[in-house]
Amino acid sequence: MGKVGAIIKLIRVRQWVKNGFLFIPIFFAGQVFNIDKLLMVFAGFAIYSMCASAVYVLNDIKDVDLDRIHPEKSKRPLASGAVSMTTAYILYAIFLVSSLTLSFLININLFFIIVAYMLINVAYSLGLKKISILDLMLVSIGFVLRVVAGGVVADVPLSHWLIIMTFLLSLFIVLAKRRDDLIEFKNSGKVLRASSQHYNLDYIHSVLTMLSAILITAYIIYTLSDDIQQQFNTDDLYLTSIFVIAGVMRYIQITMVENNSGFPTRILYKDRFIHFTLVGWILSFYLIIYVLNV
Repeated sequence: MGKVGAIIKLIRVRQWVKNGFLFIPIFFAGQVFNIDKLLMVFAGFAIYSMCASAVYVLNDIKDVDLDRIHPEKSKRPLASGAVSMTTAYILYAIFLVSSLTLSFLININLFFIIVAYMLINVAYSLGLKKISILDLMLVSIGFVLRVVAGGVVADVPLSHWLIIMTFLLSLFIVLAKRRDDLIEFKNSGKVLRASSQHYNLDYIHSVLTMLSAILITAYIIYTLSDDIQQQFNTDDLYLTSIFVIAGVMRYIQITMVENNSGFPTRILYKDRFIHFTLVGWILSFYLIIYVLNV
């Protein structure tokens, strides 16, 4: 791995896909073809990606010792020695200052969201991640803040349904990732995450089942709610539920059957069935609210 490649890996460019949550509000508001609003969301995406990279670098700095004993994370640039700690601190400062400065100049509310996101993640890295359940909640709140940021920069109304479903989905994915840590602990005997010691497979399976049921129910209620049907002038949105159900079922299969839920971004990039459900959901939603409802 070259120095540039190691730095790209350190700042987690591949993880920037998570910041696609910023586009959710403008899509659901039916404003995705409003160029001015769309450009603002792209700007917000870039700023949030800088902020997220600062967080990733900080986490790697704090977790470098634990990462060295992890079968996968030991290959990370800091844990493997491909990038020095000095370089990591410099990158952290650059991305932190850049995200704060640009967000302040573009939208003051985005600035406050970025500050909140950074404070939560700094507290998480400094010790809150060791507190079971709270560690899951904090990560999920980070995704909710992404959606709120998308609504702020696009200046579109933010449905409480989007907040609820984003929180449930992210909590579901994070918990599935914790299950992977438990499987690795069972196989190797190495503690890879402090909070994972307070979970067991029975607990995680029960909560995953609960969350998947609530998530699917919330989505179906969302599509059938009077305010949403009036907003989009259609009662056909429930048809998109099939892709949501299929996607959740596939993720549970990846988690409980294949024992391969430790890297959600890798699943998003590589799993073809997940690709099918995402594309199917986006296209069906697009057709219903942008084409058939014109």
